[in-house]
Parts: sequence; C-alpha cells; structure tokens
Amino acid sequence: MWLIVWLVVGAALIVAEIFTTTFVLLMFGLGAFAAAGAAALGAGVPVQAAVFAVVSALSFLAVRPTLTRYMRRDVRDTQMGVEALEGSMALVIEAVDHDSGQIKIDGEMWRARPYDATQTFAVGDRVRVIEIKGATAMVWKD
Repeated sequence: MWLIVWLVVGAALIVAEIFTTTFVLLMFGLGAFAAAGAAALGAGVPVQAAVFAVVSALSFLAVRPTLTRYMRRDVRDTQMGVEALEGSMALVIEAVDHDSGQIKIDGEMWRARPYDATQTFAVGDRVRVIEIKGATAMVWKD
C-alpha cells in the first residue's frame, strides 16, 4: 500500500513542478520515488520516510543548483534583436558612403553608413557591424 502512496505523491509533485518551474517540487518528487523503491523492497514506514528525507535533501543540494544554472545560462548568454547583429560581418551590396549604402547581414538587407564618416566601402567589401542606429547599420572595415 505504501508503494502506491509514494508513487502517487511523487507523480503529483512532479506534475505540480510543471506549473512552478522552481525545481523544488521535483526534488521532493524524486525523494518520493526513492521512498517508493524502499517500500517495494519491503522497508518499514520509518525507513521509507528517512529515504524520502535523505534523497530529497541530497537532490536539493546536489541536483537543483546544476539544473537551475543550466536552465538560466541561455537566457543570460543569448543576445537578441539588434544586439545580436553588432559585431557580425556583412557584405557590401551597394557602395557605402556618408549618404547611402546597403549591406547584407546573414541574408538580410540593411541600410548602412560608415562608422567613420570619412570612409567609403565598395561593392563586395566585407565590413563589420559596429552599431545599429534605428534601421541603419554603422559599419567599419577591419
């Protein structure tokens, strides 16, 4: 009977974790499944409770920090929007000077101006995007 109780509690905790995404209930769910394993092996209720407590605490201390760090790393490291374009290389499609110009960045056409207004770039030149101002890429030749 205790085997089924622990399995139901473990499943309920893991389902509840889906809605919280804090990895706290998941650790308790792992403890409940470990206690179910102890119950399946014939351990008494005090031993099952101890297994639940120990596995929950150890997984909370060992597994949760790793999961949290893994889930948060992409959010912290990924640049989005125009920030992702800054620093990338582009191909000059139409000569770039202080009045006009066009470049291609990763297959997208962008209006371009030289970062240094005295520079000009010919068609076919490779340039680096220094900054995006509005809908215009400020470029520089390495």
